[in-house]
Order: sequence, then structure tokens, then C-alpha cells
Amino acid sequence: MEYVLFIGLIWHMVQALILTIDNNKARPVKYAYNNGKANSKWYSRSMGILGTLLLLFLVVHLAHFWVKSRFTGLPGVDANGHENLYAVMLEVFHIWWVVVIYVAGCISLAYHLLHGFPSAFQTMGWNHPKYNPLILKVGTAFSIIISLIFALMPIAIFTGWIK
Repeated sequence: MEYVLFIGLIWHMVQALILTIDNNKARPVKYAYNNGKANSKWYSRSMGILGTLLLLFLVVHLAHFWVKSRFTGLPGVDANGHENLYAVMLEVFHIWWVVVIYVAGCISLAYHLLHGFPSAFQTMGWNHPKYNPLILKVGTAFSIIISLIFALMPIAIFTGWIK
């Protein structure tokens, strides 16, 4: 499944790049006056920055966990001889700047999902004035809950809630 996720990530980045290039080609001359606030949220206009922050977060995350477990070996094994990723989490999440990167990555994820969730429905043609408010509410809840859960693990380990 890791390979499917990685291919999906690469595909998502390629599609975002293609969309950006197509949008720039469609309007080569910029507007004399652009009031982005009138038509979209700041995070919708900042997908490139948020996506880049998420990519940097993923590089750090993969370096700490995926590379260690697949290529360099993990510090210790459990009683059954399995790799101990929990020990790696305890080691990594006691470093303050790593926790800051993870929390910043989760905040970027929340805003990225706030735009991406309803946009996925629009892209698929599944938006309708009757259902759009529900899509926005579910998307907002999903964005906040997922990002909070991801951010809680490094915070809980760093603060000593989990030992």
C-alpha cells in the first residue's frame, strides 16, 4: 500500500503542476486589479505554498520513519522480534524543532484539506446548491479532526502525556 500512496502523492503533485500551468496559459496577461478575497479564501489561493510545506513535512516524516524502517534499521525490536516504530517516535518527538515541524505540517494539512475536500466534489461534478453546505461542513470537520489527530501524537510524546 505504501507504493500506491506514493504513486498517488506523485500523481497529485503532477496534476497540481499541470493545473497551475494550464491556468497561467489561459490568462497570460494578469488582471490590472485582482481582488482575490472577493471570490476565494486565502488558503484556496495558497495551495502551492501549503502543498510545498506539506511536501517538506513529508520529506522530514519519511526520513524519520520510512527510511529508518526500510533502509537503516530501527533502534530495537519488541518481544516478538518486530521493528519498534514506537521507540523511534519516542526518540524523534522529544526534539522540540521536529515537533514544531510536525505541528506546522498538520496546520498546513488542515488548510490544504479545507480547500481540497470540497474541491474534489466540485471536480467530480458532485456539487449542488442543496448539498454544498453539507459538503463544506463535513469537509471542515474532516480537515480539523484529521489534522488534530496527526498533531496530537508528537505533542503528547513531547509533553510527556505518552511515555
